[in-house]
Amino acid sequence: MNKEDIINSYDFKNIKTEKEAAEVQLKLNEFIEIDKKLKIEKIKKVAGVDLAYWKKEDVEYAVCCIVVIDYSTKEVVEKVEYVGEIKFPYIPGCLAFRELSLVLEAVKKLNLDPDLYVFDGNGYLHPRHMGIATHAGIYLNKPTIGVAKSYYKIADTDFVEPENSEGAYTDIVIDKEVYGRALRTQKNVKPIFISIGNYIDLETSTKIINKLLNKQSHIPIPTRLADIETHKMRTLYR
Repeated sequence: MNKEDIINSYDFKNIKTEKEAAEVQLKLNEFIEIDKKLKIEKIKKVAGVDLAYWKKEDVEYAVCCIVVIDYSTKEVVEKVEYVGEIKFPYIPGCLAFRELSLVLEAVKKLNLDPDLYVFDGNGYLHPRHMGIATHAGIYLNKPTIGVAKSYYKIADTDFVEPENSEGAYTDIVIDKEVYGRALRTQKNVKPIFISIGNYIDLETSTKIINKLLNKQSHIPIPTRLADIETHKMRTLYR
C-alpha cells in the first residue's frame, strides 16, 4: 500500500474507541517527516486553524475557522469556516478524530493555497507523535506547525520554564527525544508550546512562529485570528 491508499483506508466514521484511534496514529507515524526544511523565504501565505464547540439539544457541534494571512504584511487575505456535528468522544490524545474531518472540509472552501498551516494544538508533542497538526499535515500534504496554549504532559514529564524574556525557550525532552519547545513570546506572559506538525523541523518552526507574533497577544497572529472567528461563528450558529 502507498501513502494515499493507507490514508484513504481509514474511515473516521468507523473509528469509535481510543484503542482504534491509537492504532491508526501509530500506523501513520511512518509518514512523519521531521527533517524536511521549509524554506522561509518561499512562504507567502500562512493559514491559522482553530475550532470551537457547542451543544444543541444534546448534539455536539463544532466550527472550524481558517484565517489566511500574508506572511510579509500580516494582512488577512482569506477567511473560511465549516460547521459540522461531532460524533467522536473527547479523549486526550485523539483530537484529530473529532476535528480533522471539519478541517479538511474547511480547507476545500479556500480559494488560496497556503504554504503553511498553523494549528491551535499540538503536533509531534504527543504520546504517539500524532497531534492534530501532524495528523492534518499528512492528510493535507502541507507543512504544519502545532502551537498549544497549555502543556500536554507526556510520560509524567514536566517542561522547564524558559527565562522570563522575549524569545526565551526550553526544549521538551522525553526519553532523550525532543518532542517540542516551550517558548516565551513576551516577558511576563505564559509560554506557548511549539511542535512540528509535518514537513518541517523545530528550528524553522520556531523562527516562523517568532515572525508571526505581535504585541496584541502571546500567541501567533494566524491562530489568534482564527480563534476570534470561531467565537463569532459559534455565536452565530448556536
